[in-house]
Amino acid sequence: MIAVPRRWLINVVIGSLAWFTLTVATSSYAGTIVRVSTSLGDYSIELLDDIAPATVQNFLNYVNRNDYNGTYLHRVIDGFVVQGGAYRFQLSVGPIDVATDPPVINEFNVSNTRGTVAMAMVPDDPDSATNQWFVNLVDNSANLDNNNGGFTVFGNVLGSGMDILEAIDDLAIVNLGLKAESAPYFTETYSNPTDFVYINVEVMQRFTGAPHVFESVSGLLITSVSLDGDESLVSLNFNAVPSAEGLIIEANLESVIPRASSFDDIATFSTVDNKLRIPTLEVNLEGSVFAVHNVVFGLSDLARVRFTLESYDQ
Repeated sequence: MIAVPRRWLINVVIGSLAWFTLTVATSSYAGTIVRVSTSLGDYSIELLDDIAPATVQNFLNYVNRNDYNGTYLHRVIDGFVVQGGAYRFQLSVGPIDVATDPPVINEFNVSNTRGTVAMAMVPDDPDSATNQWFVNLVDNSANLDNNNGGFTVFGNVLGSGMDILEAIDDLAIVNLGLKAESAPYFTETYSNPTDFVYINVEVMQRFTGAPHVFESVSGLLITSVSLDGDESLVSLNFNAVPSAEGLIIEANLESVIPRASSFDDIATFSTVDNKLRIPTLEVNLEGSVFAVHNVVFGLSDLARVRFTLESYDQ
């Protein structure tokens, strides 16, 4: 847990609640919520903690170690599944395997219908799931429920998240072998694996579709940024750094992934003044949700890629 400076939080809360009412209706979910940021946009998953507890814990072990951040989708089968979790890529090295934990026991209890999230397995071995997982694009129950002991469903895509997954499914793919057998790319023509669809996965305290989110309990800030006037577009995560000097956030460099296109109210960063500007930041202060506007962070430590909050509008 990150200790975010209370002075900043209290000032924001008082000012914000005086200026407007709660901006997002909170909903209650039984399971853990994770947010998946992709090169085409973000979606969220509710995990089935009580139905597939061993599988959920296995998945969260990878998430909490930052293992899925910066990985790419290596297997997208049209009208079937979107699969990833196993590989990162470096131009000078090639595919890099995400280290695996011991396989988890199969916990098949829920059908592989559209929008469910399940673990990938080795053929003829139900208890072989490690780090690879997939989203069912259609109702695959007739196949996957009756194959290899049944593929363990451990989550459900929330809200309009399937729109993002369908957009990924619509992309062209390239076959580069086992570690990219049907990898989607978002550029007009394929040049190298930096064109792949990359993902980050983070645990959230709640479900939200806001593009820029800060959570006070964990100190997590998720955003997408246009660099120097759309010279490049990225999505990334920051983590709050304990400090008595105000709110300081540090970029998680493994979470810097390419973004295919811009959108209204995307955050911006300029190397002219070294300012990160977020038009509207949704803040979750221990369950109270509100927005602050025109948030400005200044780059205060280049070596550690840290930014200090400078101003915001209430």
